[in-house]
Amino acid sequence: MTRDPADLTAADHLDAAREMTAANRPFLAHLLAEEAARRTTDPATAAGIRAAYPDPTTTRTETD
Repeated sequence: MTRDPADLTAADHLDAAREMTAANRPFLAHLLAEEAARRTTDPATAAGIRAAYPDPTTTRTETD
């Protein structure tokens, strides 16, 4: 892994987002996916990334 975060690619951020999803860390996955989408030049691809990792604070349901 690189030491400079500026050297990370959209693919690096997506890999990390997948790892955070597997670790049940949806908010971190969302943040990493947002960064991946920001680094993607194709708007359709960026929209797909954002759709795959929605903001968990807006999709979370409360339980008793």
